[in-house]
Amino acid sequence: MRLEPGGESLTCEYCGSLVFPEKNDDGVRVLGQPTDEMCPICAMGLVDASFSGVRIRYCTRCRGTLIQMDVFADLIQTLRLGHDGGVAPQSPDRRELERRLTCPHCRQAMETHFYAGPGNVILSDCERCSLDWLDHGKLQRIAHAPDALGEEAQV
Repeated sequence: MRLEPGGESLTCEYCGSLVFPEKNDDGVRVLGQPTDEMCPICAMGLVDASFSGVRIRYCTRCRGTLIQMDVFADLIQTLRLGHDGGVAPQSPDRRELERRLTCPHCRQAMETHFYAGPGNVILSDCERCSLDWLDHGKLQRIAHAPDALGEEAQV
């Protein structure tokens, strides 16, 4: 099976048929192709995956996601369009600010900080590689966080 560039499918090299892997409980379509990148949380190899039509790298153990910065805002907007309402805000665990993660791509230190938008989320990013790391569930918290007026927040 060959992973189609930028797509959500695999192509059988023998018969040419397309295979669309099922989405998991997180809505992630794990495409199964391993990458050279390791999860900064559990040191397991990341795999190619897609989420709402956007290619990401995904850890099948801790379910964290590595997302290109240039598609992050569009992915949040797509998730908001398919959601019925906000979720109750949660307090972030401030101990996460002390966490020092290594970028799965360049293996340099990532910056850990509060996300500037809604959701009360702490994330890590690598400006050098233009990548954001989000632990399991944080993408949904950002996408479904209400703004100060109780409306869906805008990116």
